[in-house]
Formats: sequence, C-alpha cells, structure tokens
Amino acid sequence: MVFTNMMNGFGVTWIFFFLICAGITIFAFVFWILMLVDCVKRKFKDDSEKIIWVLVLVFTGIIGALIYYFIVKNKKKR
Repeated sequence: MVFTNMMNGFGVTWIFFFLICAGITIFAFVFWILMLVDCVKRKFKDDSEKIIWVLVLVFTGIIGALIYYFIVKNKKKR
C-alpha cells in the first residue's frame, strides 16, 4: 500500500517534469523560428552577411538564435 502511494506521487512528478520540458522545448523552437524569419526579412548591408546568419541559425539551432538576438536584433533597439 505504501509503495503504491509512493509510485502514484512519483508518476505525477514525472508528468509535471515532462510538461515543463515540453513547454521549454516549444518556446525554444518558436523563438528559433522567429529569429530565422527576422533574419530572412531583415535588410543587411551585404547579402553575404544575411546568408552567413541564416547558416548560423540553421546549423546551431537555439544557441545561434540567442547569439543572433543579442548581436543583431537587440542592437536595433538601442
């Protein structure tokens, strides 16, 4: 009886853990897509700069999206 109650609580913990991980993953994917779309639409000084940023975003995923956000997109706000 005690073991069964312990396992029920353990299962609920895993469900919450899974939901949190799924939420973070979805947020990261949407953020990556938004940065990729921004990069494609943005006017750069040179077309080769745009190509390089698109390749960085495609091959590095969320890390590249964060780098793009802080280097390119955040610079426009200042």
